[in-house]
Amino acid sequence: MSADSKGRVLLVGAGPGDPELLTLKAARAIAAADVILVDDLVDRGTLAHARTDARVIDVGKRGGCQSTPQEFIERLLVREAQAGRVVVRLKGGDPFVFGRGGEERDALLAHGIEVEIIPGITSGMAAAAAIAVPLTDRRHAQGVIFVTGHGHDAEHEPDWELLARTGLTLVIYMGVARCAHTTARLIAGGLLPTTAAAVIQSATTAQQRSHVTTLGNLAADIVALGLGSPAILVIGDVVRAAQAVQENPGAFAAAQMRAG
Repeated sequence: MSADSKGRVLLVGAGPGDPELLTLKAARAIAAADVILVDDLVDRGTLAHARTDARVIDVGKRGGCQSTPQEFIERLLVREAQAGRVVVRLKGGDPFVFGRGGEERDALLAHGIEVEIIPGITSGMAAAAAIAVPLTDRRHAQGVIFVTGHGHDAEHEPDWELLARTGLTLVIYMGVARCAHTTARLIAGGLLPTTAAAVIQSATTAQQRSHVTTLGNLAADIVALGLGSPAILVIGDVVRAAQAVQENPGAFAAAQMRAG
């Protein structure tokens, strides 16, 4: 693209990991990009849609690991768009679900740069589906709460006791490191230690591992099994659906093959 033309940025959700879960609109955006800024957790299979002359820049961001500073990413997005390029910011999951997409949008709009948002399947939804857990089920839960287990600081930590009293399914992102603290507070808030719980690591990828247990045992089981980030925690009665799958895995596998 000519540097004299007007640049723009597309904040694109790459989905939870499996490149086949990329949306058609996301694939078209990648194909149109001059520059692609890729998060660490994005499967490189998604770049099969990119042009051979597109410039790919890795801007990894993972909790507990060395990350590209957010301010640098925003400056790079602004610079490339101001040079007249079509820029795709390819983010794991959905840009607006714990993806700092709102911060990037605001930085771009402050410089008068056109921004388009292309949603992606967020990992909380995909992780639950990967172990056959319905996040809502009128027999068990009338709603679902997506929450981060990694607050910006102590002041902004979720009110776990309040969340425990909602009776809704809890889907916790970035919750492995502080799992013992979180589960203790949920129990203090009134959830029974026997409440069903699951952890799903690297959901929808070939490296996926999962474990179904109880809230009271969740933290210890994660340590004993060596599970770690990236992982999603799901807490609530809906997780009992995954227990049924464990008891009859053949039926679930056959259903997955038919769906594929």
